[in-house]
Amino acid sequence: MTGLLVWLLAAIAQPQPVHAATDDSLARIQQKGTLVMGNSPNYPPYEFTTNVNGKEQVVGMDIEIGKQIAKDLGVKLVVKRMDFDSLLVALETGKVDMILSGFSPTAERKQHVDFSNTYYTSKQDIIILKTDKGLYSDRKSFNDKKVGAVVGSIAYNLVKQQMPGAKVVGMQNASDLVLALKAHKIDGIVKDSASAVAYANSDPTLAAIDGKFTVSGAESGNAIALPKGSYALQAAINKSIAKIHRKDQINKQFLPEASKYISTGAKTHTMWHYWTYFAKGVEYTVGISLVAVIIGVLLGSGLAFVRLGHITWLKQLANAYVTFVRGTPLMVQVMFIYFGIGTFYNVSAVVAGTLAVGLNSAAYVSEVFRGGIQAIAKGQTEAARSLGLSQRDTMRYVVFPQALTDIWPALGNEFISLIKETSIVSIIGVADLIYQMRIVQADTYRGVLPIAIAMVLYFIMTYSLTKLLAFLEKKMHHEVTV
Repeated sequence: MTGLLVWLLAAIAQPQPVHAATDDSLARIQQKGTLVMGNSPNYPPYEFTTNVNGKEQVVGMDIEIGKQIAKDLGVKLVVKRMDFDSLLVALETGKVDMILSGFSPTAERKQHVDFSNTYYTSKQDIIILKTDKGLYSDRKSFNDKKVGAVVGSIAYNLVKQQMPGAKVVGMQNASDLVLALKAHKIDGIVKDSASAVAYANSDPTLAAIDGKFTVSGAESGNAIALPKGSYALQAAINKSIAKIHRKDQINKQFLPEASKYISTGAKTHTMWHYWTYFAKGVEYTVGISLVAVIIGVLLGSGLAFVRLGHITWLKQLANAYVTFVRGTPLMVQVMFIYFGIGTFYNVSAVVAGTLAVGLNSAAYVSEVFRGGIQAIAKGQTEAARSLGLSQRDTMRYVVFPQALTDIWPALGNEFISLIKETSIVSIIGVADLIYQMRIVQADTYRGVLPIAIAMVLYFIMTYSLTKLLAFLEKKMHHEVTV
């Protein structure tokens, strides 16, 4: 579903071709001084995240290529991380200047973006459990088997096209696929050979076999995706790629350096080594939840009062908002705000994610407030009005305080759900707890333990909030009875 949404947004935001004579793509990048590179860092040895001298860094072959290109252009490289199938729409909506993330220049993609010359060519292998090595020899051995691949990748299409007897299982990142393979949920994973061998060398339970796929030059090669009509930028990048090929930097420098990081992360680092990752994830999760709660309560309560009011057009507008938000998935809302609205106004991933979660929460908070207020007996309102209180004072001093004690449990449940719902913002590259968990999985090649740690941390956050809300609820009831 995410992939389909990305393509729809990409189609909506498709920029018009720019004539070579008026192309200022290179000049704009040199003027701003940065080259923003879209990247999905869970694809070793191309790109992955590791801890270098106590700091979280994205490393790998593609990162080094990006650095070399930025150096040749005389600008600073900025790596923007997000899910793989969000990269294309990020490029077409101006969130990034180029995609350098193991991207293949297929005919379908060329309809939407331009490509540089190929910088690396690799065949497609299949990762299997080492204990199953005698069962499989190539792609033809997987009839009636489940084969995994990253959604939106060339590997995913190859499974569908050239493994008709197999059932394709698509997931968002390689770490989840490896975890599924080890749990016997799938029987193999199709990945390019450089990545497959890296996984196999770093995990004694895995092996890589030649899939013997029939691939075109476009499908076997990796190139840099650029906005349509970026002729000047394309020419400059091709010069850098040519220089990298002349010096054979990929084989002599970039891949060996990436392998060194893989070995360090997979074999020597314990989970304690990654405590800063989990701490950062908790910090982002709590921060986003807190701001989203404020947005949700303020906007939600306002919507509730409007819906209970007597201004017809405002009521219809508020009802339409609540109905629409509750009728669409939060993931779609997050992506629409970041990519769709971001086409007209450059909003950061953190702001977009927080805003989307807050706006989504407001619709549900509105329903909680509306239901609680309407549950108060009409006699309360009539008695207050007979004593001379205005409609506003009646709501403020009589109805709302009683309603608040009744709606507090439901409101508290919404706050708790909000902490868990923030996990969806990881799809646009926000470094919340889920995003950090995936980084640790990719760096250590361990699937279950990072998940277990994330579960415990989520439980601690929600349990602490549950206790706090219970204390406040008890205090509120005490004050009402007194």
